[in-house]
Amino acid sequence: MLRNVFCLMVALVILSASARADTLKVMAAGSLRAALTDLLHRFPLQSDTVDPPEFGASGLMRQKIENGAAVDVFASADMEQPRQLAAGHPERLVIHFARNSLCALGRPNLDLTQDNLLDRLLDPTVRIATSTPGSDPLGTYSWEVFARADALKPGARATLEAKAKKLVGGGEKTPPLVPGKGAVEGIFLSDQADVMLIYCSAVAALQSEIPSLTSVKLPATLTVEPANGMVVLDSKPVALRFVVFVMSEEGQATLRSHGFEPVASVAPPRP
Repeated sequence: MLRNVFCLMVALVILSASARADTLKVMAAGSLRAALTDLLHRFPLQSDTVDPPEFGASGLMRQKIENGAAVDVFASADMEQPRQLAAGHPERLVIHFARNSLCALGRPNLDLTQDNLLDRLLDPTVRIATSTPGSDPLGTYSWEVFARADALKPGARATLEAKAKKLVGGGEKTPPLVPGKGAVEGIFLSDQADVMLIYCSAVAALQSEIPSLTSVKLPATLTVEPANGMVVLDSKPVALRFVVFVMSEEGQATLRSHGFEPVASVAPPRP
């Protein structure tokens, strides 16, 4: 919290300085594509410009930055990747800017409910898809859910990890299964799995593409709480102004409109 406040204070100081035209480069998790694109569209640029943002699995994006990719702000589906980029760099500010939640997306014949979800996942005939742990926070979160399942049914963790097919989130190792379709859509369209743990913020868009899919929010006994974090990699004024905008009432309301849970006060976004 103190770091968040300090970030905003620094940004406000920069706002009072003489403005100069600059270019903003943002990298972000694939799960943030719609929300970050909207935020960048709404961001008051003044005389600045914005490079096309780049999206992908958070762990792989972090590796690209470590390998020299020029980026001003990196927004992740977790806090760990930004913290790794800030380690040893006290000038790099890490900001918790939103929360998400986990849902199970599955075929209608599973008749998913919070009460039967674990039994359905453990059913030997039910195929489970996940993202890739380590490369993508969604995969890591899924493995954490499997660990929580073990407390409810001993042995569940080993069963679920053995069943899970890592079909997305691994970069070139997990190419889209259906050309021209999203990675998760491809899993169901190519009949590779029956159920997948995903971010609840993604449910509406996926069901609009495949209306037959059903979803259920994970019960409290199983779920983990995904936290979205940003790291400011360059203190140029436009980068700091963008972070302030994301944390503003309008920015937080925009995130809420895309299914995320804001961490600061919100106001209705501009039309």
